[in-house]
Amino acid sequence: MRTMSIRELRDSLSSIDEIVQSNGEVVLTRHGRALVKLVPLNAPRSTPSHADLRAGMPRMAVASEELVRADRDRG
Repeated sequence: MRTMSIRELRDSLSSIDEIVQSNGEVVLTRHGRALVKLVPLNAPRSTPSHADLRAGMPRMAVASEELVRADRDRG
């Protein structure tokens, strides 16, 4: 991933396609703050595994089976 300022983008606008293809992603900044991320349109994207998604989720205070049981018993 490459970071460029708006000024750098203006100076290299004629070759932005080559920059994006070679770096994969380009983050444009203004005054040091990220504004936009440019990515190739047909970039291959990796799908995270189910285990990675589960690992990133916070633990619930009450187990889902208890919530389902309580909901079922109410109705």
